[in-house]
Amino acid sequence: MKNSLRQGFPKYLIGFLVCIGIRLLPFRPPNVEPIMTTTMPFARKWGWYAGALFGALSIMIYDSINPAKGFARFGVWTVVTALMYGLIGAAAGFYLLNKPGKIRYYVGFAFLATLLYDFVTGPIMSSLFFKMPFMVALIGQIPFTLLHLAGNLAGAAVVSPLLYKWIVSNPHLDTNAVIARLRNVKPA
Repeated sequence: MKNSLRQGFPKYLIGFLVCIGIRLLPFRPPNVEPIMTTTMPFARKWGWYAGALFGALSIMIYDSINPAKGFARFGVWTVVTALMYGLIGAAAGFYLLNKPGKIRYYVGFAFLATLLYDFVTGPIMSSLFFKMPFMVALIGQIPFTLLHLAGNLAGAAVVSPLLYKWIVSNPHLDTNAVIARLRNVKPA
């Protein structure tokens, strides 16, 4: 029970709130977002199912509350991106589960996973669903992928290890510890 995902619920909640909060920031550069940075430490701690669940739910929750005109609510984009982040989260669990918390593992995974994600959600999705010529979509994807790589690699190098240390491995944020503290709080 000590290492179970159930004990990590408060940590998961913090992860969702931070990811959604950052993604709701106005004037945020496109494709600079915290989902992969946050998914990797959860997957490393709790395995493939935790990574898949966090990745997919991050997309679905955000798409269900996004207030931006023309972008809110579920659609084909939600399905494809949630599936991709779910697969990436699962892969992170298999890859990172027994690895030490070295930056190179986070950065290496983020590099390959970002390229795969952007290839599927960019040129492939644009060609299949929006009838855009593949080469036009591929060339147009390059600046977005460079931004996505910059954000994910920086996050993997700096944020993922700190997130694992301060949030994911923090026993004070385990469900039992949080419930115990809440029970000891006296009303004012």
